[in-house]
Amino acid sequence: MTVNDDEAQVLDQWTQRLAQALQILDLDVDQDLLLDLARKSADNVIHAAAPITTFLVGYAAALDAGTGSAGSREAASAAVAKAARVALGLVDDGAHGGPAGRGWADTGQ
Repeated sequence: MTVNDDEAQVLDQWTQRLAQALQILDLDVDQDLLLDLARKSADNVIHAAAPITTFLVGYAAALDAGTGSAGSREAASAAVAKAARVALGLVDDGAHGGPAGRGWADTGQ
C-alpha cells in the first residue's frame, strides 16, 4: 500500500501516539511491511482480512519475542518479520488456498 508524504507523516505521528498510549516504548514499526501485508490480505482474501491478519501477525510476534523487558527491540523486529512471512505466504494463496485450506493438516498443531 502506497501512502503519499502527507499520509506518511500522519501515519508516523499516529503510530508514535498509539505506541506511547499502549506503553510500547522504543519500538520500530515496519509500516511498509504491515501496509503491504494488509493490502495483500484485502486484495487476495477479503477486505476485512486486513486488520485481522495484521493483528494476528502482531500477536504471533509478541508470543515469539517475549513480553515486557524479556523481549528486545531486535527480537521484536525479527518476530514480526517471521510472522509476516508466514502470513504473506498464506495471503498469496487467497482465501481458500495454501496449508490452512486443509485445516490442521501438515501443521505442528
